[in-house]
Amino acid sequence: MTVKKLLLAGGALLVSASAASASGFQVNLGGQKNIGMGGVGVGLSLDQAAMFYNPGALAMVRENGVQVGFNAALARVSFRSDNSTPQRNLEKQVVFPFNFYASFGPKDAKYKFGIAAYTPYGSTLKYASDWEGRYALTEITLQAIYVQPTASYAITPTLSVGAGLTILAYGSVNLQKDIPLPTGTGHITLDGKTKTQFGYNAGIFFKPSEKLSVGVSYRSKIDATVDNGSVTYSGLPAAGSASAALINRSFTATNFTATLPLPAVANIGVGVTPNEKLTIGLDASLTFWSAYRTLDFGFSGNNGNAGTATDANTGLVGGSSLSSSKRYYQDALAFRLGGQYKVDDKLTVRAGASYDFTAVKDGYVGPETPDADRVILTAGLSYQVTEHFGVDASFLFEDFLKRTQTQAQLLDNGTTDRLAGTYKTQVYVPGIGLHYKF
Repeated sequence: MTVKKLLLAGGALLVSASAASASGFQVNLGGQKNIGMGGVGVGLSLDQAAMFYNPGALAMVRENGVQVGFNAALARVSFRSDNSTPQRNLEKQVVFPFNFYASFGPKDAKYKFGIAAYTPYGSTLKYASDWEGRYALTEITLQAIYVQPTASYAITPTLSVGAGLTILAYGSVNLQKDIPLPTGTGHITLDGKTKTQFGYNAGIFFKPSEKLSVGVSYRSKIDATVDNGSVTYSGLPAAGSASAALINRSFTATNFTATLPLPAVANIGVGVTPNEKLTIGLDASLTFWSAYRTLDFGFSGNNGNAGTATDANTGLVGGSSLSSSKRYYQDALAFRLGGQYKVDDKLTVRAGASYDFTAVKDGYVGPETPDADRVILTAGLSYQVTEHFGVDASFLFEDFLKRTQTQAQLLDNGTTDRLAGTYKTQVYVPGIGLHYKF
């Protein structure tokens, strides 16, 4: 077991492959109507999901309402090593990003209030038990839920502003990997909950005519910090054996701390309504991934594997109590285009597409984030069951371009804790939502 490989374990912590529709491990599944339109929404005032895409547009949403959406994201990840080994496939896992919104305000008032809950980051990856990178990563799960109380005010009939306090209300991470030991294969699990943290989401919405609208929004960075996460092992030599005395003394840590930046996002969008049936949206987004330079870990605690606890043998994972892993992410652009068409008073259909640029540079791609430029196609519909109640459905298909990194790139960047080879990922995300307007 080398310290370098344990640094990789640290680097992978708190990181997961993207569930859907945004670079890195970001998720852009803010509302079922928006998903069906390629993820646009910054320059539109479709419904209460404006709290996610542009809080400034909420005051322009004519009706109060409550809506909820559920998505099932299935990722198919394959990897082929440079060593010509057989292609490895990710074990099929499904994650369930959701969104919830409720807005309130007097009829015809200039202001609205709302509350939102959504999952801007999170996914699950589980590789086959015997794959080449099992000493880097076997399984990782990340969950992050934001809650966002929001207020929006129409300064004039054509201009409104809004802002929300984003609260990282719940976050968790579970990372697992194998450990190569002289006596066989061990296993380590890092598990923890994030601290409650705060940020903001603000926007401006301008609608100079019935046929044109423009919006800008900005969601700030939040640092997801795990304090006092747990470190557990399995497969270490049995206590009392000669091997245990030699090996186990390097694995005494029981706890860890780590911080991962959940980066800021700036958006601009345009909405065009040529007639009362057709609406078209175009968005551009910039995610400030360059804030993610390194991921540092501190290990602590003592499980007694080294005998009497001392400062020297406390908080050790592979013989080290600290680790730092390079990420050096880059800011990433995304462009989105979509539209909806009202077939009649009951039925509205939608379609869209987007292109997201990768946040991960060549030579830095890891199994926890097999990121790449990606093409996204979406479709959706809404059916208004009654005057107040309706159903929204969406489907998203995401195709990551094939991503290859060589051993030479890893050597040049000092990232040989990762694997040389080729990743290919596709994601399928059906979704369903319910809305009630009043």
